[in-house]
Amino acid sequence: MRKYARIERDALPSHLDAWIERYGVFAPMMRDGVRRFGVLSAGSDAQPGPWLTKVPVKEMFLPQTECLYRYRRGTNGGLEIETPQDPARLRLIFGVRPCDARALTLLDHVFRSTDRPDPYYCARRESTILVGIGCSEPRSVCFCTSVGGSPFGEEGLDVLLVETGGDYVAKALTLKGEALIAEMPEAAPEDTETLIAEARRHAEASMGDAVLTAGLKERLDSGFDAPLWDRIHEPCIGCGVCAFLCPTCHCFDLAHEADTRSVAGDAGRCVRGWDTCMFSLFTRQASGVNPRPSGKERMRQRLMHKFRYFVENYGEAACVGCGRCIANCPTACDIRETIARIDDAAEADSHAQET
Repeated sequence: MRKYARIERDALPSHLDAWIERYGVFAPMMRDGVRRFGVLSAGSDAQPGPWLTKVPVKEMFLPQTECLYRYRRGTNGGLEIETPQDPARLRLIFGVRPCDARALTLLDHVFRSTDRPDPYYCARRESTILVGIGCSEPRSVCFCTSVGGSPFGEEGLDVLLVETGGDYVAKALTLKGEALIAEMPEAAPEDTETLIAEARRHAEASMGDAVLTAGLKERLDSGFDAPLWDRIHEPCIGCGVCAFLCPTCHCFDLAHEADTRSVAGDAGRCVRGWDTCMFSLFTRQASGVNPRPSGKERMRQRLMHKFRYFVENYGEAACVGCGRCIANCPTACDIRETIARIDDAAEADSHAQET
């Protein structure tokens, strides 16, 4: 099968319509005033644009709330468990940005590559095709290149689209991707790779100063009790928007809800919902004891998890540099500045030890 194809801009809606006949297709759109992924009913409704969705593609695989199972007391006195089943139809998500696709490969470490994989997450991953669009216009808050990514990164995608001269070139990255573009006009491999490389160089050159993340884990290894944590958390109000809009944050809570139709209280459901270490109740125990009683401990946990613990467990940081936490923080907390302060504190401590 071919790995490279050309797509004229005017022909894109017809290709999307063809995909809609075969898959459940999702694309970026405005829903309730928020740009996020939603069902695409017609190719002409697609708005790929240069924008990153406010809500990451994460919610397509780890929904904000979902019922894991329902239960009820059976006639023999035992519990009967019913597990919801997603429709068997394959999904295609169009317009995924490289940072979001790479974030899914990080979530795979947690939900897909363990001894006990999450069946709900895995089923969605295995039944989904990801068609990405390279970021030709990175935002001022983007820093994907500082954490191992690129505006035209290919990791996690089945097809990468690159806009060139108003049209697109497509590069298939998996067998699913090759099958998807098989009937499109073919493009020369050398020309396509040259266009992708030029677009990548231009986009990366337009990004701001790099964030120094090399060696960050080692600086955090010895910085758990550093004085900087007493100050770094001060602007944070604990709203959790940074975690909820982060494509790699994945903490959740489980709640059991009684079925209000059951008078005897013998039926209900188990619901999983997003949670975050930035909330004050996240680690509070039934006894009332909370090992992270203030914003200091919670901010430290979030940064330690992303840049120390995740690196220890999986060999890479749990951050893709999408900049959502920076763009949406109501008190203008900037994770890039926080990393710089950690670097400065580590350097000052090193000088103090030398003298």
